[in-house]
Amino acid sequence: MIFYAGTLKAQQLPQITQYMINNYTINPAVSGMYDYYQVKTSIRNQWAGINDGPRTTILSVYGKNNKNIGLGGVVFNDITGPTSRAGGSVSYAYTFLLSSDINLSLALSGGFSQFKIIKSNISVKDQQDPLMNGGDVVRTLPDAIFGFNLFAKNWYLGLSIPQLLSSELNLMDDNFARIYDSTSINGKLASHIFIIGAYKHAINPLLTLEPNFFFKYVSGAKGQIDLGVKADYKDLLWGGINYKMNNKLSPLALLLGYNINDRFNIGYSYGLPSSSTSVYQSGSHEFMLGIKLPNY
Repeated sequence: MIFYAGTLKAQQLPQITQYMINNYTINPAVSGMYDYYQVKTSIRNQWAGINDGPRTTILSVYGKNNKNIGLGGVVFNDITGPTSRAGGSVSYAYTFLLSSDINLSLALSGGFSQFKIIKSNISVKDQQDPLMNGGDVVRTLPDAIFGFNLFAKNWYLGLSIPQLLSSELNLMDDNFARIYDSTSINGKLASHIFIIGAYKHAINPLLTLEPNFFFKYVSGAKGQIDLGVKADYKDLLWGGINYKMNNKLSPLALLLGYNINDRFNIGYSYGLPSSSTSVYQSGSHEFMLGIKLPNY
């Protein structure tokens, strides 16, 4: 059981590479930046080749409801080995005008997360282990995210705090908890700190470059920084590269996408395996589909 508690700490939240496209899943305050609603879905198969590697599906809808109010919602499912996490949330963002060019959005998101340990998927030497008694372990907890976002025409910079409530998971069955000391292995939804930003620079009328970054931190683990550059050609075809610092499994990713009629957006990213892990994993694959909803 200690192994799974450690896994939850290392990757408690779903991971995506195309964060600069589906940025609402990182910070709900970005809903105040867009004058239209949009739907984004991301499907990720992480570390292909590793048995029971993380598999993630995310669906988000967000945009401005009026001049000052942004609304949004997200549902997700994340499976790793015998553990899974599913949940959903809705958010409200209010935008203030700080100057003629700069805006500030404050957002609060509320929802739930359900954690599950599927005992039939756990390989144990002793089938009489008390851990295997009873059915699957399922816990449903409230969850919240606070975020703010500074933005102007060509850039944005925001911070969010997912898992704001730091709820206790209490993953062990009552019978198992009575046998073992549960003080340190029940698990906790630790609050994270996410900082995300991007800047768009027009090289010429046809080509735009967008440097971006994503900083992630949780107490007890090393902070991780994703650095990337995305290039858009005629607002039609785009590609990019992403580098994850402090990531020894798949530090480098390549991105490619296509915009259709300024309404549909299709993206793909491939996370290259590191030289030390390429023997047992072939990289990470992530697909993204975006739809811009018409204004009425």
